[in-house]
Amino acid sequence: MAHGEVLEFEEYVRTRQEALLRSARRLVPDPLEAQDLLQTALVRTYGRWEGIADKSLADAYLRRVMINTRTEWWRARKLEEVPTEQLPDASVDDATEQHADRALLMDVLKVLAPKQRSVVVLRHWEQMSTEETAAALGMSTGTVKSTLHRALARLRQELENREREGRGLESRRPVVPAQRGDRTYARREERGRERCAA
Repeated sequence: MAHGEVLEFEEYVRTRQEALLRSARRLVPDPLEAQDLLQTALVRTYGRWEGIADKSLADAYLRRVMINTRTEWWRARKLEEVPTEQLPDASVDDATEQHADRALLMDVLKVLAPKQRSVVVLRHWEQMSTEETAAALGMSTGTVKSTLHRALARLRQELENREREGRGLESRRPVVPAQRGDRTYARREERGRERCAA
């Protein structure tokens, strides 16, 4: 790589590091793993930096590398998992409602397959459009929409299951976007009308 390209890459990393770390943190819940994920993605991107003709797309390229890397790690880890009778206690930072919501949401996101999680993260956390998400993940817009629909339905189901199990999460439950026509949306509308009437 030419000296000018190296300097350009270093400058890019300096200016975008915090935003990219936030993206990594949304893909993996552990802060140290997020740093490892970003560093691995940066190393992989460094080798291909010259090939990125439009540097304004570097963020999208790096996100794609992080998603692919995270998926590789997930597959490798899945093979190493051993069943156990007792699960370790989940640590939830309950200092504020915001931390509780975030911890719960990160925990609930674990039920999603990697592709579904990637779509949810890019659409709702990164605020990317359907088209941008499709381009970043290399899929069609229709696949993004259907994957997102199934992922949100799965998240709603998981939250309802946890609520039924009596874990008392109703007051801390993060908002999963409901869509017109589904049962969750109708129930929320009905609850809202009941509150107004009371």
